[in-house]
Amino acid sequence: MRIGEVAELTSLSLRTLRHYEDVGVVEPSGRTDGGFRLYTQRDVSRLMIVRRMKPLGYSLEEMSALLGVVDALAEAPDDDDLQGRLSQIRDEAVGRREKLATQVEMADEFLAQLGRL
Repeated sequence: MRIGEVAELTSLSLRTLRHYEDVGVVEPSGRTDGGFRLYTQRDVSRLMIVRRMKPLGYSLEEMSALLGVVDALAEAPDDDDLQGRLSQIRDEAVGRREKLATQVEMADEFLAQLGRL
């Protein structure tokens, strides 16, 4: 797939996709003879992981680290150290989600207060 198709599928901007490539978070699997980026379904899946991490406040470094664990687990799914790291990442994501849910509740309360003014 070309970058425009991927942008549409992932709801990420062309600029964001190019930035992710520049910083090494997710790189396209290939290029055409003319230099256009080509993405596979695996690339899109990786971008969706990254997109879902964004609202939880993960840094680009943390995103890259998680993708590294995902890649390593694909090669060694029974590796206890990798499974432990994935478990830590999952626990941290749960905590971040809870924090985000609390922030949304506070925003809802604020909006309700504004409605009563």
